[in-house]
Amino acid sequence: MKKTIFSVAFAALAVSSALHTGAAVAARVELVDRIVAVVNNEAITASALEERIEQIRRQFARRGDQLPSDDVLRRQVLDQLVAESVQAQRAREAGVRIDDITLDQAIQRIADSNRMTLSQFRSALEGDGISWESFRANIRREMLISRLREQSVESRVVVTDAEIDNFIKNNPDVASETEYRVAHILVRAPEAASPEQLQALAQKAEAAQQSAAAGADFSALAAEVSNAPDALQGGDMGWRAPSAMPGLFAQAVQNMSPGEVSPVLRSAAGFHVMKLIDKRSTGKAEAMVEQTHVSHILIKTTELITDDDARKRLETLRTRVLNGESFEDLARANSDDLSAAKGGDIGWVYPGDTVPEFQRAMDALAPGELSEPVKSPFGWHLIRVEERRTEDVSDKRKRAVARNTLKQRKIEEATDDWLRQLISSAFVQYRLDDVE
Repeated sequence: MKKTIFSVAFAALAVSSALHTGAAVAARVELVDRIVAVVNNEAITASALEERIEQIRRQFARRGDQLPSDDVLRRQVLDQLVAESVQAQRAREAGVRIDDITLDQAIQRIADSNRMTLSQFRSALEGDGISWESFRANIRREMLISRLREQSVESRVVVTDAEIDNFIKNNPDVASETEYRVAHILVRAPEAASPEQLQALAQKAEAAQQSAAAGADFSALAAEVSNAPDALQGGDMGWRAPSAMPGLFAQAVQNMSPGEVSPVLRSAAGFHVMKLIDKRSTGKAEAMVEQTHVSHILIKTTELITDDDARKRLETLRTRVLNGESFEDLARANSDDLSAAKGGDIGWVYPGDTVPEFQRAMDALAPGELSEPVKSPFGWHLIRVEERRTEDVSDKRKRAVARNTLKQRKIEEATDDWLRQLISSAFVQYRLDDVE
């Protein structure tokens, strides 16, 4: 089951119907010009902070979880907004853009996933007090950040054959692992922290560990103490196999029983406390993998060919294919890829073989269907799925599972380190006390 940022974004936005009650609107008018943080040259206003806090309160109410104190909640949410602002600014600096066509397609997929027409979906949002313009702006921002992470982190992660061999050696039955549902608390250590700072942070983590071990509500503790992005979700990491966790977590969790709290664990990111919520056996899965036979036309961007030029060129080629011209001939004449000699034919690919942008577009196509122009770190693609097949490929499947697991683990660790460095290098000034 594939997760997308769009379903996550919709879930977060759909809980904000109380924002437009009389009291909330009055609060927004009163606070609209007050600044609670400055991130480089961008201000975060008190009204934006209050809107996000209201969303979080509704999420907690739906889950039945206990909210942290108002001061802690306000600081946690402000940290989230700071992190988002840093990433959105970096995306703009890197030239990342989400055009209206791409945005419209994403919103259509959200509506489809909620089994609504676009008109029904818009009415449902507005019925919850969420303006269409606000929703579009939030989705565009989510997509900007996601695309930046893909370009800055995910596209650079490499898994070698030697790593796959070693993984399979240590996990010979990768299709029948036990899965663990884990929650965690991260007390983050800043770059170049002094010994005194590290000691204070370690003591903070130790206090949280002792409280959790004594029976305190772990979800509330995570919301109050953790610096992880999922802190306001109670630190819940969901169901994962050990192979899909950071190595430090995987080693610890396999020796724990449900309900047990780990000792404080140290990593480059800081200090961690884990709680094993539950575990389950997945059983032995069939050794079946879906492969896709795919072709493409690639137009690379250069100093002379802009993103807009490349996209328009592919739109013209797409129209020509739909009007009956040979995709293969057009690929040979136009594609900036070694596959051009084969009429754009890439061959059979496994899940995870391609970069995320290409994978998502490919997975959304039916056999014989032609995509809209799709941007990736390599340029712009016109993608056609030729056919799909499901094979019994035990050894190949093990390698595919190993590759995807190792890649996801590396992405999570690299993303955390990248975001930590990105925030550390930004100018961030908190002014929360000025409005309290």
